[in-house]
Amino acid sequence: DIGDIIRGKDLYLGYDKKDRAQKEKLEEKLQEFFQSIKRNNTKLSTLEDDQIREYWWEENREKVWTALTCHAPEYAKYFGFTCSDGKSSAEKHCRCIDFNVPTYFDYVPQYLR
Repeated sequence: DIGDIIRGKDLYLGYDKKDRAQKEKLEEKLQEFFQSIKRNNTKLSTLEDDQIREYWWEENREKVWTALTCHAPEYAKYFGFTCSDGKSSAEKHCRCIDFNVPTYFDYVPQYLR
């Protein structure tokens, strides 16, 4: 899950040596990215690494979801009842009736999803 990767909480270790190496490279790039954010924004410079990752995800998760689903077919559905307090599913480009995106699963532990 992208949110878990961004926040440094992804449980997936990789299925072979090459995959693990790619994951390590991605993690290094993410660390560089977040350090750059801290250097360039004095308000964020005192945050710990995990705090800056959480901050960035909270600020950008809806934009990431939109980017991932903007070209999804209109009939695309996100599994289960994920909108309106669990009463409807995310339809029409994986969005809820009120056009919000169902991003609240981000904080359900990965092994439970």
